[in-house]
Amino acid sequence: MFDFSTPVDRYGTYCTQWDYVQDRFGEADLLPFTISDMDFETAPCIQQALQQRLSHGVLGYSRWNHEDFKLAITGWFAKRYQAELTPSSVVYGPSVIYIIAQLIQLWTQPGEGVLVHTPAYDAFGNMLEENQRQLLASPLLKTPSGYEIDWVQFEAQAALPQCKVLLLCSPQNPTGRVWTETELARMAAVCQRHQVKVISDDIHMDMAYQRYIPWSEVAQDQHWALVSSGSKSFNIPALTGAYAFIPDSLAREGYLRQLKAAHGLSSPAILGVIAHIAAYQQGDEWLDALKAYLKINLNYVAERLNLEFPAVNYQVPDGTYLAWIDLNPLKVDMDILQQVLIRDYKVAIMRGDTYGEEGQGYVRLNVGCPHSKVVAGMDALVAALHQLTRDQ
Repeated sequence: MFDFSTPVDRYGTYCTQWDYVQDRFGEADLLPFTISDMDFETAPCIQQALQQRLSHGVLGYSRWNHEDFKLAITGWFAKRYQAELTPSSVVYGPSVIYIIAQLIQLWTQPGEGVLVHTPAYDAFGNMLEENQRQLLASPLLKTPSGYEIDWVQFEAQAALPQCKVLLLCSPQNPTGRVWTETELARMAAVCQRHQVKVISDDIHMDMAYQRYIPWSEVAQDQHWALVSSGSKSFNIPALTGAYAFIPDSLAREGYLRQLKAAHGLSSPAILGVIAHIAAYQQGDEWLDALKAYLKINLNYVAERLNLEFPAVNYQVPDGTYLAWIDLNPLKVDMDILQQVLIRDYKVAIMRGDTYGEEGQGYVRLNVGCPHSKVVAGMDALVAALHQLTRDQ
């Protein structure tokens, strides 16, 4: 019913991934597997809702604080994740990282610490640094089957006097870990024990291939926020728009003062609001088909890599459409690999150290695209790796 295999030409659309690949990789006209948007058209139900709104012709100031928007969000969590969340706790924001940044400012003082599992989405570190907050790293442990929390180190960081907030990524970017209920409950207990508030970035929640559990289901107090958006799931980041559940009324009021008074963002991007309502009310079937397609792409990456380079032992992630690939067993020079991929194969793949020192020797490959593009990318990566390992 849905076509994810036919390529869509994104050139000339002011597309960050395609039109501006030279900004990060130094050359234009590369085949990109970079930032985490997808090369697919968004769901038909969203396109139809947007076309209907545009046909009205008037695009004046609008509101987000109404039942249509908030009940669409809580309804999505109820039907997809069996989580009963209160509509009155919902707030809007222009982006997930904006909401997180405002909560960090509300809940911490300059110089105080924010606990983050690493490797981490690079915007976390940039945001914390620019807000004069300290990133307290909790490096994940790589095992033959995936990535695990170092619980002793995690609690030691949480116990530090300067640690005020856990900034959780659930599912985790870039490793793709989907946290189990046991892991989430243990994190909740640690945070309550040390009076650490929790901000859970769940923007990849709909891309979980294992059971995803919202933070609300394990929280032991009201000092938390769950921040998300349909932008990853339905490929609508250009419309802007995100939301958060903030159960504590004082924290919610503090956030809304920042949004409305400090930053003058009380009127949302109406197309983003409409897209979320359409996605969460009508987008289930499209999303399920998309996830099945993405899983085929991830399985292909694993089969191809492990056939060509068994030492890599790449495991399909629990979630996301991002293949986090550890190339350290091959002992290749990552600077030279990037040069070869760009110069000889005209391919752009994100290098792992973009996401911190724990990402050294890794690459992050975005498979949110037609399967034919994944095959082309893997052809280039495999050929480049063979070229470099032959030269060792």
